[in-house]
Amino acid sequence: MPPRKRKKTPGANTPTVVVDGSAKLRLNDVDPATKPETTKAKAGEQITELQGRLRELQQALYAEHQRSILIVIQGMDTSGKDGAIKFLCAGVDPNGVQLTNFKYPTAEEFDHDFLWRVHHATPRRGGIGIWNRSHYEDVLVPRVHQQIDAATWRKRCEDIVAFEGLLHRNGTTLLKFFLHISKDEQKARLEARLADPSKIWKFNPEDLKERARWAEYQQTYEDVINRSATDYAPWHVIPADYKWGRNLQVLGVVVQKLAEMNPSYPKPSFDPATIVVE
Repeated sequence: MPPRKRKKTPGANTPTVVVDGSAKLRLNDVDPATKPETTKAKAGEQITELQGRLRELQQALYAEHQRSILIVIQGMDTSGKDGAIKFLCAGVDPNGVQLTNFKYPTAEEFDHDFLWRVHHATPRRGGIGIWNRSHYEDVLVPRVHQQIDAATWRKRCEDIVAFEGLLHRNGTTLLKFFLHISKDEQKARLEARLADPSKIWKFNPEDLKERARWAEYQQTYEDVINRSATDYAPWHVIPADYKWGRNLQVLGVVVQKLAEMNPSYPKPSFDPATIVVE
C-alpha cells in the first residue's frame, strides 16, 4: 500500500494535517508533540499578527453579510479547547461571534433528533460561530460507551455529512479541528489541575473513567474523522502537546481560510459625493 499523503496548510509553517476525504487518516501517524517550524517567542509574535489580521477580515465578513464561518473544536479532555478558543476570541469583535458550549443533552434536546440542538446554534450571515464540542459528541461518546449500535452510528455519520453539506450550500464555511494530544501530556495536565487551586475546579473525577478508555476514543475519533471528512468540510488535526503551537496552528488556519474567502465591504447604495453633513 502506498504511503498516505498528508496535506499541510500552506504558508502556516505548522504540522497541521488536513483530512479532506481523499486519503485515510491514521492518528498513530500524527505525533502530538510535533512543533511548528518556529520558536515559541516568534510564535507569540505571529499569533499577535494573526489576531490583528483576523480582526480585519472578520470586520469585512460582518459588513459583507453574505457568508459565515463555523469553527468546530473537538478533542480529548485537557486537549486545549478552551485555550484555543480564548486566542481566537482575542482577535475578533464579539458582536460578530457566537460561542456555543455543548454539554450533556437536556431532556428537551433528547426529545428531538440529535442535530436539532446544533442547528439552532449555526452562525447567521456575516457571523463566526465557534463550537466547543459539537454534533460530533453524538457519534463519539455513544459509540465508546456502546449506547448505540454500529448501524445507528453509521447513519448518524451520514446525517452529519448531509447536515454539513446543507450548511455549505447555504454559504457557511466549516473549519473542523481535532486537538490531538498524547496520553502522557493529558496525565501531566490533569495532575497540574489537581495542584493548582485556580484550576482544580476544572477537574472532574469522572474524567479518569474516560481516560481509561483512551484507546477506544482514539480509534473512534479516527473513524469519525475519516467518515465525515469532505473537501468542503475537512478536518484539521492539530498536534497539541505544545499549547503555543496549538494556538498558532488554529489561528493560522482560520485566518488563511478567511483570506481565501476575501470578504469585501459592500458598496453604498448612494453617492457619497452628494452627502453634506451640516
